[in-house]
Amino acid sequence: MKIDTLSVDFTDEQKRYLEGFTTGLQISRVGRGLGGGSGKATSEPTGPDAVHIKAQDKVIAAGKKLADQEKFKRDEHPFDAYPRLRQQALDNAPPSPADNFRWRYYGIFYVAPTQDSYMCRLRIPNGIMKHWQLSGLADLADELCGPYSHVTTRANLQLREIPLKHAIRMIEGVQELGLCSRGSGADNIRNVTGTPTAGIDPQEIIDTRPYAREWHYHILNDRTLYGLPRKFNVAFDGAGRIAVLEETNDIAFTAYEVKDGFGVEPGVWFRLGLGGITGHKDFAKYSGIIVRPEQATAVADAIVRVFIEHGDRTNRNKARLKYVLDAMGHDGFLKLVEERLKTPFTRVPEEAFLPRPAADRMAHIGVHKQKQDGLNWIGVSLTLGKLTSDQMRGLAKVARDLGDGEIRLTVWQNLLISGVREENVELAIAAIKQIGLAVEVSHIRAGLIACTGNAGCRFAAANTKRHAEEIGDWCEPRVAMDKPVNIHVTGCHHSCAQHYISDIGLIGARVPVGEEDTVEGYHLFTGGGFGPDADVGQEVYHDLKAEDAPKTVERLLKAYIANRSSPDETFLSFARRHDGETLRKLADAQVSA
Repeated sequence: MKIDTLSVDFTDEQKRYLEGFTTGLQISRVGRGLGGGSGKATSEPTGPDAVHIKAQDKVIAAGKKLADQEKFKRDEHPFDAYPRLRQQALDNAPPSPADNFRWRYYGIFYVAPTQDSYMCRLRIPNGIMKHWQLSGLADLADELCGPYSHVTTRANLQLREIPLKHAIRMIEGVQELGLCSRGSGADNIRNVTGTPTAGIDPQEIIDTRPYAREWHYHILNDRTLYGLPRKFNVAFDGAGRIAVLEETNDIAFTAYEVKDGFGVEPGVWFRLGLGGITGHKDFAKYSGIIVRPEQATAVADAIVRVFIEHGDRTNRNKARLKYVLDAMGHDGFLKLVEERLKTPFTRVPEEAFLPRPAADRMAHIGVHKQKQDGLNWIGVSLTLGKLTSDQMRGLAKVARDLGDGEIRLTVWQNLLISGVREENVELAIAAIKQIGLAVEVSHIRAGLIACTGNAGCRFAAANTKRHAEEIGDWCEPRVAMDKPVNIHVTGCHHSCAQHYISDIGLIGARVPVGEEDTVEGYHLFTGGGFGPDADVGQEVYHDLKAEDAPKTVERLLKAYIANRSSPDETFLSFARRHDGETLRKLADAQVSA
């Protein structure tokens, strides 16, 4: 490639520089799929985004139309647009729809029209953070946004009501605390979850922390793993007492002990599950594939890269891993993963696995002994995941002064303080109560979960947090539950509160009243489960007005107590013994107090 004749006399060395400079610009444009100059349209994309551009090119070559979000990524990669985000913050200006999508790569979400502000979602591998990080986040919340945070169902934290002008200060303030929000939204691999009691649980068979941490940093430091066809979830369960809900993830690494005599080294392996997405009524499918724990990152990487190449980039509703598996079959997909790994998977029959210890549905609340002599973890109950900034600082101080300095978030929208010595347990409980939180709650409160709802999410059809609180306030004094029960309230089909896997699950809906009007309401399901009981619940009530939800849940719980086969029968077993019509009749026979 030669430069045009120039009127200025350059030395030969200067001319060679200009030739190289121009060629470099040309290669850069082609690598980004922009064409131009003498580059050919068929030039091979290069650079870290090439694999995504190639996948998009295949869609275009097939005569299909890319989803808008794919066009946004193709036009300008979000990580190349940080200067514009900074300028928007200086101007206190809202983002365009395209930039609203792009800024989610930095973990901030413009949540208009529900709130004229950003929400910031963090990344906290295995849900474990240090006391000074929680205290620092409280200071950020006081300075930059609403003075509170929410614990999410991915053992994570969200901060809300961030004025547009504070977007950059929030992102960089989080990073200064040794945390980050990078890649926590949009088409990226989300916060990696693990057993919240990892390393301290008497019954765990593996500590998930090093594997969650390795995967976390693997994602952060490889740009090729950003910009997937859709979001992607990965979880590690070490068989501790608190469930991780790994079977609801795209990749589930579930720890099992493998017995001797099956052609593999006996000991602890991860059993591989694929394709969980309970909002679409599917759990991760397990086969006999087992993965050495130290190979988990390599296997997850290979799975994600096959997904990148074959995921749907035209229909956002069909873009998750589940639909790739449905289209090509698990065996076909796994064959491509093996080819990328350049080694076959290790497989064992079902009888090779030792039984896993059972999870305890109340282990995330109250005082529990650790494997370390004389130490305990304390599960703190939050009101639907909410923490004020003062409570954040108070818990940080308890963790620092009376625990081991760590805060452990759970997928049950609460947290644990670990490493509390026996002689300090009562003092820690008193301090927790002094900041308005509890360590002892009813079975109803312990399992009550709600997503953000329409107070902060434009997709939600109902104010889930308010309605969940109303359900708890109404039912708690009226129903003496003596067995754990999970009540999950979610606002939309994204099912962030995972209503399908709950004993009682409610999904937001606009309920018709009269011929034209609608009010907030729900469709109610029962009999969902997780872990060994994994299944999707059945619909019992359709178009239930929100104002009627508390009394309806009350009557369902009373019907369970009055009609269970024995005092030991769980609500799950009771609900699954009856069809929807029967459950409605049993509930209708109860009197609301």
